[in-house]
Amino acid sequence: MAREFIINKEIVLGENALVEAGSKIKALGNKALVVTDKIMVQLGNVKKLTDVLDNNKIQYEIFDGINGEPTDAMIIKGVEAYKNAECDFLISIGGGSPIDAMKAIGIMADYNGKIADYNGKIIEISMPNMVAIPTTAGTGSETTQFTIITDEQSQVKMLLKGKVLMPTLAIVDPIFSMTVPKSVTAATGIDALCHAVEAYTSRRSQYLSDTFALSAIKRIFNNIELAYNEPSNVEARTQMAIASLEAGIAFNNSSVTLIHGMSRPIGALFHVPHGISNAMLMKVCLTYALEGAINKFANIASEIGIDNTSDEKAAKAFLDKLKELLHNLEIPTLEKYGINKDEFFNNIEKMATDAIASGSPSNTIKEIAKEDVVELYKNLWL
Repeated sequence: MAREFIINKEIVLGENALVEAGSKIKALGNKALVVTDKIMVQLGNVKKLTDVLDNNKIQYEIFDGINGEPTDAMIIKGVEAYKNAECDFLISIGGGSPIDAMKAIGIMADYNGKIADYNGKIIEISMPNMVAIPTTAGTGSETTQFTIITDEQSQVKMLLKGKVLMPTLAIVDPIFSMTVPKSVTAATGIDALCHAVEAYTSRRSQYLSDTFALSAIKRIFNNIELAYNEPSNVEARTQMAIASLEAGIAFNNSSVTLIHGMSRPIGALFHVPHGISNAMLMKVCLTYALEGAINKFANIASEIGIDNTSDEKAAKAFLDKLKELLHNLEIPTLEKYGINKDEFFNNIEKMATDAIASGSPSNTIKEIAKEDVVELYKNLWL
C-alpha cells in the first residue's frame, strides 16, 4: 500500500544556525510576532533572536505570554498581539509550548471563532509563514503537523492536526538547549524517546518513519545521560537535537500511540509537564503494548546493543534498560511529583474517556479498550 511521507519545507541545523538563517527569515514576511515566554527573555535567548532580526532589518513584536503549556486563553491574547501589531508572519523561540502556541495563533489569525472549533478536524486553511526555533531537544513540534492546546473550560488537551501546522522553517541550534535545567533535559529527551518508540511500534508505521525512529532511539540512548550529566557538552546536545528532529519526523508520519493518549489527560487535570507525564507512563504502557509488537521491540533492543537469543527476551531486556534509564534521569512517580492518589483515582474514568477519544491509543498494535486504560492508570500506583 502506498503511503505519504511529509517533512518541513526547510530545516537549518547546527551551531550558529540562527545567525546563518537570517536571510531565510527575512524572506518570509515583513513583520513577525515573536511567540515566547518570560524565561526565554530572562535567559537572553530572545535577545539572540532579535539581534538577528535587527541585523536583517526584520520588524517584530514580542509576545512573551506563554507561561506554561498553552491554553486557549493564552492563544486569544497572542492573536490580539498579532493583529494589533499588524504582523504578517510568526516566529517562536522556546520549548514545545511556544511552538505549539505559535501554530494556534496562526490558526486563529484570520478566524473569529474559538480554537476548540478545530478540535477533531483536519485543519486545511491558509496560514501565515511560521519559523520554529526550539530551545529543548524533545517535543519535535518544530517539524510536526500537530499542536496541543488546553481548553480551560473542559480541562481537555486538544490535539489539533493539519499539514498547514508544519513550520515553514525550523532552525535547530543546539547552543540554546545548554541553558535548560537537568530536569527539562530529562523530560524533553524522554518525550523524544516516546515519540520515536511509539512511531516505530504504531499501526501506522512505514519504512521511512521507521528509519527515522530507530535512528532517534539509538541516538537518545547514546547521548541523553551525557547531556543530562554534562549540560555544556556540545556534541551530546547536538546529537539530542538531531534525535528530537528525527523522532518528530517519525511520529509526524506514523503518529503516537498509548503513552501520549494517556499522558494528555494527566497533564490537563494535574498540570504535569508533558514530558514528565510521558515518562511516568512509559514503562507501564510499553509493557502492555509489548505483546502486539514483540518483533519491533526486539529490533529496538538490537539497535541499542542488546543481544538476546529470542525476540521475546530481547524485547523484555529493552524494557529493563528503559527502566534503568528512567531511574538514572530521576523521573518521579506520580506520588513523588505530589499528585494526590484519591484525587487521581476519582478522575480515572474521565481520563480514560479522554484518552480513548483522542484517537492515539487506537494506533497501538495490541487492541486496547477504555477498561484497559483504566487499569493502566491504576497500575501507575503499584
